[in-house]
Amino acid sequence: MTPLKIGAALMVADLPRFRDWLIADQRDLELQDFLLPEVLLGDWPGRVAAARTHLDGFEGRLGIHGPFYDLALDTADPEIAPIVARRYVSGVRAAAALGASQMVIHSPYSTWDWFNFGNNPRIGATPAAAERKIDAVHAILREAVALAEAEGITLVIENIEDIDPRFRRDLASSFGSDAVKLSIDTGHAHYAHGATGAPPVDYFIADAGPLLAHVHLQDADGFADRHWAPGRGTVNWHAVFAAIAALPQRPHLVLELREAADIPVAMDYLSGQGLAR
Repeated sequence: MTPLKIGAALMVADLPRFRDWLIADQRDLELQDFLLPEVLLGDWPGRVAAARTHLDGFEGRLGIHGPFYDLALDTADPEIAPIVARRYVSGVRAAAALGASQMVIHSPYSTWDWFNFGNNPRIGATPAAAERKIDAVHAILREAVALAEAEGITLVIENIEDIDPRFRRDLASSFGSDAVKLSIDTGHAHYAHGATGAPPVDYFIADAGPLLAHVHLQDADGFADRHWAPGRGTVNWHAVFAAIAALPQRPHLVLELREAADIPVAMDYLSGQGLAR
């Protein structure tokens, strides 16, 4: 297998350290400042301007991590839902101002959902719980998706607690839009595999198929969300990279590590295994 070129998820403050590495091979980059409430509620244009000063000469694929703290995609409360919806719109606006082509958002599917969707079947004309979940997400994301379509940005829905990846795939497909696709976090999938009986990570990738547009690469132990450098946990990286290589497209591939300082260690391991460059 040909080694795959990978990049990293970083804060703007990390860019001076990794700028040359990113630009030398025009690697994928995801800026994560915009997941912070204080950024999107504050001077996010200033954060965009700061990023731009470090990215002169950068021509790689660029994305951001969108907001998610206390912002459930299926929020139904009539007072809270408009606030949640506006925050996602703010994220898309920040992505557009930065010139990013993707924004990561978090899956609404919980462990509880998987065990209880079958406990809430359709009754007459009343939609089943899984269908109500999709309707609620559409209501929250309607304006954000419309803006993303206009700006050429793709919202990628990342697995969090997901046990069955089909639910998230069906959600993304339900929009019928190229502006909504899928993201996979390898550590989240490995946690779900080890702790809740989900399929292994490569199964998540194969299930996403042509809808997979983004991958967070991080290692874990199948117990918690570690964000370790690959090689320090128990993810089967050869299976993961083989599944990615088998896709008809190349998703954004970024290391998302707890410590950005571990990026060189991660690259040494993955390149040493013949998987990444």
